[in-house]
Amino acid sequence: MAVELERISLELGNRCDKACWFCYAGSQPAGASAWTVDAAVELARDCAAHGVRAVSFGGGEPLQWPGLFEVLAATRGRLFRSLTSNGLELEARLDELVAAAPDKVHLSIHFPEDAAEVERVIAGVAALDAAGLRAGVNLLIRRSGLEAARASAERLRAAGIGRERVVYLPMRGMDTPSAEQVASVAAAPGGRFMSMSCLSACAISPRFCAISWDRRVGWCSYTTQRSALEAPTWAALQAALRGLGLRYCGGSREQPRPRLVGLPRRSILRNHDDRSSPEDPPRPARGRGGCE
Repeated sequence: MAVELERISLELGNRCDKACWFCYAGSQPAGASAWTVDAAVELARDCAAHGVRAVSFGGGEPLQWPGLFEVLAATRGRLFRSLTSNGLELEARLDELVAAAPDKVHLSIHFPEDAAEVERVIAGVAALDAAGLRAGVNLLIRRSGLEAARASAERLRAAGIGRERVVYLPMRGMDTPSAEQVASVAAAPGGRFMSMSCLSACAISPRFCAISWDRRVGWCSYTTQRSALEAPTWAALQAALRGLGLRYCGGSREQPRPRLVGLPRRSILRNHDDRSSPEDPPRPARGRGGCE
């Protein structure tokens, strides 16, 4: 029985000049990729033909992957295409990006304590807005850096980038904040904000999977439990997910183990009633299962 995916994340390469020390993809300036333009396009189109509604291109830094604009052009109109970027190459590649017309671009703030990075991302969002591209921000939150994250979130709001355009992402692997702490950064205690759906519990989401730069498939971007993608096709993706588990990516000293890992297989195949349109912002989170 097929898993009825709605969204996939495709890491096109792990080349990234920013080379954050905590990057789950192990990105570095030299970088590598097992993807060609033809393979990435074939997979995206085949998934779209089988009901996948959205693909998010990441890395690494997608703007440093040579075939990005060809892939965006070849998949235009087939499914919702977004990309997540550190924004360092945005100014130099903006005209090409506008021509390729992704449906949305998210710029990442990895170091909220770095005022220059925060201002650069704000300027990047403004440039994307002016160019007619939908834009948002991914704000990384560490348990040890809550005040800096709150200050950055407030600076974003002051610049006109409200909660509806920000995804508040908890650090994974270490220094992980609680769901309540993430909500406090979003200034939405008890309210709605956007985050990964595994905010309060590690669990498989039957709507989503992630495919790495070396063509390995996992139920989320952070897990190390993965299976090889033997071909860039929907059938091969289904085969890779069949029987695949989910390994917890780590947390904090206060909560080193998850409350939940995985779901019964029948639940993975059956629970498809929690849907949203890819044309809308990601689902506002109050902290319920899966890692998208």
